[in-house]
Amino acid sequence: MSGAVAGPARIAAWTAGLTGLKRAAVGIFLGAVSVLAFAPFHLWPILFVSLGGLVWLLDGSYRGGETLPARILGAGLTGFWFGFGFFLTGLYWIAEAFLVEPWRHGWLIPFVMTAFPAGMALFFAAGCAFAMALWREGPARVFALGLGLGLSELARGYVLTGFPWNLIGYGLLATPSLMQLAALFGVYAATVFAVLVFASPASIWCGGGSQSRRSAVVASALLVLLAVSYAWGAIRLAGTADTPTDLRVRLVQANIDQAEKWRPENATRIFETYLEMTERPGLEDVDIVIWPETALPFALDKSPDALAAIGDILPANTVLLVGSARWTERRNDMGILVSRRAYNSLMAVDGEGQVVAIYDKVHLVPFGEYLPYQDFLESLGVMQMTGVRGGFSVGTGSRLMTVPGAPPALPLICYEIIFPNEVRTQASPPRGTERPGWMLNVTNDAWFGSSAGPYQHFYQARLRAVELGLPLVRVANTGVSAVVDPLGRVLANINLDTSGIRDVTVPALGPLTLYVTWGLWTELLALGIALLGWLVCRIRVRPPRLTG
Repeated sequence: MSGAVAGPARIAAWTAGLTGLKRAAVGIFLGAVSVLAFAPFHLWPILFVSLGGLVWLLDGSYRGGETLPARILGAGLTGFWFGFGFFLTGLYWIAEAFLVEPWRHGWLIPFVMTAFPAGMALFFAAGCAFAMALWREGPARVFALGLGLGLSELARGYVLTGFPWNLIGYGLLATPSLMQLAALFGVYAATVFAVLVFASPASIWCGGGSQSRRSAVVASALLVLLAVSYAWGAIRLAGTADTPTDLRVRLVQANIDQAEKWRPENATRIFETYLEMTERPGLEDVDIVIWPETALPFALDKSPDALAAIGDILPANTVLLVGSARWTERRNDMGILVSRRAYNSLMAVDGEGQVVAIYDKVHLVPFGEYLPYQDFLESLGVMQMTGVRGGFSVGTGSRLMTVPGAPPALPLICYEIIFPNEVRTQASPPRGTERPGWMLNVTNDAWFGSSAGPYQHFYQARLRAVELGLPLVRVANTGVSAVVDPLGRVLANINLDTSGIRDVTVPALGPLTLYVTWGLWTELLALGIALLGWLVCRIRVRPPRLTG
């Protein structure tokens, strides 16, 4: 055996032979380094190492378990440790939000940074356990892993309201050329293909140190397919020019410190900051001015003086889109207050200072915007991040927003944009109704400081533009404010921790994508391909019998 071949074989055998704490430590390490494939690093080739190492660890579970239940249990533990490392490093930035008001939330950081990654790691544990039930030496095990992790990542987007952050598929779609694949089948299907592509080279070497020629054939075919996909994406980018519309927007990123934002004495200064930035030269050529999520530390619709001040600075045909909390009250016939609800809203204000359209956020952040089992958790000292008593309420009504002088917009507040299928459903209205002309994402990533979180959030928003073939306008208090075309190209942006404005012409609507047209069927197709590959790889090819 040559040295080049012996090296991977020895590493495969060593990795598969790990037990106990050594196996857990390597699993955590492989999961942790996987995060380098995502924003802001985009070092996607690292997934060849991490997912390949996961294959060898699972080989150890397969070879070390005497019974199928023992193998499945071992695989589940391996997947758990891999997932724990993945989510611990990939979501470390969540701790930043607890430091905004450390006297209220700081004590929770040790619990959050262990319990939350551990809870999310259960999805990887389930995916690896499922894969082990189908595990066979040779290339079949790669398809089993693709099927298992594909299903578990899909479940992660729905269970307990879902949290599909840093899906494995984002690693495959890390470059502008490969990002174009999202227009065909979306990030959930890309997750299945990502596992197949990145895990297949390691599958050439089995946990016992032997080699599989069939695995080499499968890995070569998948790598060729990856190269073809890259070339197709590059051709799509080169052959599609930007087509501007007549709609011109002004992005306003004020970079307000989250710790200072909700202090009553700062409310006037913050409002005046937004007014000053909005009034800067060139406003007369702008159709829509956009302020971020909860830009103002007060309810705008209950502040006639603030609305009048906005009307005073806006030209007659210019509209302001502004994120603001709003409250509604319901009283009985005697005038007694029966209920009071708070909404995280996006409002359109015209040049006369009138609120002409409202969108209320539908997909709320657990523990951030509402507290599950509120009475019980508050008895333990746990409080929601926003401090709104009773939490925000879920919005109802149409998800599209009619903005004067502009095509219908698909508004998405904060992390609503990370849910691929929810957004796709709103972007594909029933036959005979108008398709939205653009996506609008307002957010406040100041909660997460200068961490990787805002960059990860922006990248996922970019990918929605490619999936849906819609231009994206994104405005953050701080984070990454930008205008993105339907191919994911950034036309203008304001960087994290920066205050500024950008006047940008919104690009034209792209063609209806295959993902929007077929939706869930593209995800089922990817899972079906993984299942078919597993079945084909189980067919034993016998040499012909010679007679005479």
